[in-house]
Amino acid sequence: MALHPQCKGFLDQLAAMGGKPMHEMTPAEARAMALPQDLAGPEQPVHTVVNRSVPGPAGPVPVRVYTPVAGGGLPGLVYFHGGGFTIGDLEMCDRPCRQLANLSGYVVVSVDYSLAPEHKFPAAVDEAYAVTRYVAEHADEFGVDADRVAVGGDSAGANLATVTALKSREKGTPRLTFQLLVYPLVDFDDASPSMREFGAGHFLTTELMNYFANHYLNTPADSRSPYASPMLADLTGLPPAFVITAECDPLRDQGEAYAHKLRQAGVRVRLKRYDGMIHPFFNLSGIIDEGKAAIADAALALNEIR
Repeated sequence: MALHPQCKGFLDQLAAMGGKPMHEMTPAEARAMALPQDLAGPEQPVHTVVNRSVPGPAGPVPVRVYTPVAGGGLPGLVYFHGGGFTIGDLEMCDRPCRQLANLSGYVVVSVDYSLAPEHKFPAAVDEAYAVTRYVAEHADEFGVDADRVAVGGDSAGANLATVTALKSREKGTPRLTFQLLVYPLVDFDDASPSMREFGAGHFLTTELMNYFANHYLNTPADSRSPYASPMLADLTGLPPAFVITAECDPLRDQGEAYAHKLRQAGVRVRLKRYDGMIHPFFNLSGIIDEGKAAIADAALALNEIR
């Protein structure tokens, strides 16, 4: 299927803006180039939205807690934003998190983990696991049922989500119920057809992926760690997953291969490819209809395992 017209319109607008590509920027410059939040749709009201912090391995980690309804004992979703481990913050995923909370009925805990290159691998991994464990062990503080805690994220955030599931399995706690993996980065050494076909001109480029990897990883050898490239891990015993991929995304093939590997390991998996879509479409529901549909699908998948 050809690139969807709404995605092409977005890419054309970016191209018309000019300026140097992100992979030629410093991390500080790249962080200042955040997309307008309106592209993710209107700011939906949520029952409560609270900024706080939780203890992390190197100090407090900021989080934003979206509670859709009054009362406690709700299922919880610990969510990690994308951005190649180098850019992104709570604002980047604020509107998708609002939509997920309202549609799913989950308390969504969005995590502002430390970014590279100031904090290289495995700093974000360690923080992601620490926050998830804290939410499960202090569930009452968040109005969450400790037996119904899921993890999720998009792109690099999906990497952190599934790596957190790996660490939770290995340490025996917390017992997670679900993984929401939106176009996940799971293999730093991917050379699949989608990497070649969509590595230029489709927002997420080969140069940009190399830029992110060089900032995040200490050495090329880090790419072979299962905590960086979970495609290399033993996936048995992980919680059920919903894997979202975009057809015109260089990460498409590795995301789909990861879903198949999960299934081969005995994990219950739902995989859905969104035709004509590009990498950030999940965060562009204000201008791309399939982004809104994907968020609704994610909420439905979360509810199927409540």
